[in-house]
Amino acid sequence: MARILRRADDVPRRSLWQRVKDVALTDMSVLARGGVIQGSLEKLEEVLIEADFGVATSIRLVEEVERHARRGALRTQDDFLAALEESVARSLGADGDDTSVHFAGEKPTVILVIGVNGAGKTTFIGKLCALMAARGKRALVGAADTFRAGAIDQLRTWAERSGADFVGGKAGTDPASVAFDAIDAGVTRGSDIVVIDTAGRLHTSADLMEELRKIHRVIGKRVPGAPHETLLVLDATIGQNAVAQARTFAAAIPITGLVMTKLDGTAKGGIVLAVREALGVPVKFIGTGETIADIEPFNAVAFARELVEG
Repeated sequence: MARILRRADDVPRRSLWQRVKDVALTDMSVLARGGVIQGSLEKLEEVLIEADFGVATSIRLVEEVERHARRGALRTQDDFLAALEESVARSLGADGDDTSVHFAGEKPTVILVIGVNGAGKTTFIGKLCALMAARGKRALVGAADTFRAGAIDQLRTWAERSGADFVGGKAGTDPASVAFDAIDAGVTRGSDIVVIDTAGRLHTSADLMEELRKIHRVIGKRVPGAPHETLLVLDATIGQNAVAQARTFAAAIPITGLVMTKLDGTAKGGIVLAVREALGVPVKFIGTGETIADIEPFNAVAFARELVEG
């Protein structure tokens, strides 16, 4: 995994591990004897919370570290580092999450992409289609964001860049009907995947969330079992607000995977853990930059190492 967690000015961030060593490892000799320094544990919890791990996740990680210490398993800083990385990776689903895209038994596989305004949905769709093209998959994009003509044009441009087919209606067209037409076109053209974009919406808008439910229902009527993936795109730079957004979307329709964007613009990658634990669904992709190639399938172990060690 390429180094992705950086400040916006592209200066390498100060790693989580460096901060942990500064404030939470005041006396390794006590830890080595199976003892626990309560003040150090409290400081460790503060570091994790400041890195956007969230209160509940931070408390649980500190409790795991404390259990390791009481067993006498933390005799060196390397032991401490390994234990922290292991706990972070496990929180990210390293032991059981299926982070792959689930393809339908018969073409096309339908992927619904949702999220708030500005989260990076359109850019992600372009990157996803390019990634699928590199794997030999033919993609079609449906522009079910019909509120703005500009959004339709932007998605068309990304479809062209990625080599995907495109279906879009006029501004103001019923979004659910565009999704239906896109799937029809995907079936006719033999597309491997049909990716449905949706309008960016505030998670607090009841009317727009109901419209999202309608799109979901219509997709299921056109292809039984679809959408085969519903991916929620979240902006990693907004911190704990991403957790509130995620919970609201998950209450509206079933979500199968998370996409975390703009990780190259934040030093606080702990939000990925907080959201993953809040929803209990796997992280499937991360956005690592602005170009069409800046997308990575999620790897919990590699991300935990990058997050902790920098």
